[in-house]
Amino acid sequence: MTTEAILSIFLGVGLAASVGFRVFVPLFALSLASYFNVWELNESWQWVGSLTAVITLGVATIVEIFAYYIPLVDNLLDSIAVPLAAIAGTAVMVSTVADLSPVITWALAIIAGGGTAAAIAGTSSVARVASTTTTGGLGNPIVSTAETGTSIVMAGISLFVPVLGFILVIFLLFIIFRLYKKFKTTKA
Repeated sequence: MTTEAILSIFLGVGLAASVGFRVFVPLFALSLASYFNVWELNESWQWVGSLTAVITLGVATIVEIFAYYIPLVDNLLDSIAVPLAAIAGTAVMVSTVADLSPVITWALAIIAGGGTAAAIAGTSSVARVASTTTTGGLGNPIVSTAETGTSIVMAGISLFVPVLGFILVIFLLFIIFRLYKKFKTTKA
């Protein structure tokens, strides 16, 4: 496996984690990176770097970010966030992975990309429900800001330092696993 292939996997996993917090932020970041020739996408995904895609994903990103600050809309978005994140996580992974066979690319995309995005989106949704329950929704803007900021930082780090992005994903998944174990222990 080449260094380029390994870096592309790290990039894909990092962007997939970012998708778990906000679906469109990493897609927009990837679109900008492709448009400005920071990253080259797989041949069938080069349309993501077009000006039309940059504008469309930019508008979608702005709408998504602001929608999470509207009461009730944030919880509605969370109800569809996990499946959308899994799809978008798979898409960013398959669009970035280089020099691997299609079978391996798609397997990695579904398991590592979609799985990472779904795990983080699920945890994020639980955090929002907990915030809504404990604060009557008053804490949700804080949760939204933290999620958006984390998504932006993860996308940026993943694009410019993919190895560090991958390490952060491992750290995030470790925290999620620990929280899950703690929750399961206190519930039993």
